[in-house]
Amino acid sequence: MNEQWLTLAGRRLVPVVQGGMGIGISAHRLAGTVARHNGMGTIASIDLRHHHPDLLAEVDGLHTPEGKKAAIEAVNLIALDREIRAAKAIADGNGLVAVNVMKAVSAHASLVRQACESGADAIVMGAGLPLDLPELTASHPGVALIPILSDSRGVSLVLRKWMKKGRLPDAIVIEHPAHAGGHLGASRIEELGDARFSFDRVLAECREIYATLGIDWGRVPLIVAGGIHRHEQVRHWLEQGAAGVQLGTAFAVTEESDAHPAFKAVLASARPEDIAEFTSVAGLPARAVLTPWLRKYLSRETALQAKAKVRQCLEGFDCLQACGLRDGVARIGQFCIDLKLAQAVRGDVARGLFFRGRDPLPFGERIRPVADLMRYLLTGEQPDDGDTTVLA
Repeated sequence: MNEQWLTLAGRRLVPVVQGGMGIGISAHRLAGTVARHNGMGTIASIDLRHHHPDLLAEVDGLHTPEGKKAAIEAVNLIALDREIRAAKAIADGNGLVAVNVMKAVSAHASLVRQACESGADAIVMGAGLPLDLPELTASHPGVALIPILSDSRGVSLVLRKWMKKGRLPDAIVIEHPAHAGGHLGASRIEELGDARFSFDRVLAECREIYATLGIDWGRVPLIVAGGIHRHEQVRHWLEQGAAGVQLGTAFAVTEESDAHPAFKAVLASARPEDIAEFTSVAGLPARAVLTPWLRKYLSRETALQAKAKVRQCLEGFDCLQACGLRDGVARIGQFCIDLKLAQAVRGDVARGLFFRGRDPLPFGERIRPVADLMRYLLTGEQPDDGDTTVLA
């Protein structure tokens, strides 16, 4: 079925990676199912308590900022542990179960450590340069480390910094900000289509960087992400030197996605004109569906930015190291991203923030199993109802 394999952490995988999507879109069910089909499934680590009513109940009623923040961080580590163990049970020894940790998250270090202790096979880190990831995982040398970057400059910097620490990434995800969903790897919205993000250019420049640094091509596999939705694209990029492809939105709308059915419907039914780019509270460009809340927010963004001021975190969580709303940074987003993403995963179409990639979905508005998606990407075979053969 598959002629090219992605080797990570000593395992031979199909070259299809499921990207991490928070809050709670890619949790144990999705990540475990992708791994069961011999791919790399990724749990998004941020604020997983929303999938665990007992953990939510533990922090309900806490009002002091210090006590609430510590309690939320503690229950989120418990939730992450549960999700990793549940995903690995579904995987049943197949594939890899990875955990995505955003560098921009204030608790990124503790999330990385918990993921390693709970048995994650890999740590994927983006939303900032993961220069400290080797130190954070030093006591778990068997865990694969995978930065998410967008251009060759970032690749060169990470490789040079990590090599001084005696470590190379096990793979690197190259995410194209003109196509991906969620937070994007560019400094400003105006840069999203910059030529330096072209996969062709990044792959060619990385070959030169590897040669200069004495790294064999293939020693640090490159996985391209953003805009992949057809088998022909998968085949093309594998032929051009990529070791694999990563998809997010296409997996978010599968049957096994951990999101509410209404969440999947919003993403699956979105037309090109329904998708917008804006600046997140994290200070990064982001891409999402123009749902009622986002339309209203964008219409008021300038007025809200004019009133920006330092304030306490609305959720008592301080999820981000830098937050436009909490820190009063007028040039970036002015909303609580944790609240809006939590509303989205629960299917609150009116109030939630629904991150989505820009491009079409492989099966249009149809919600199909993970097995169908992976089979189509690898072989071009359109789904046949009832056939969910494990890919191996």
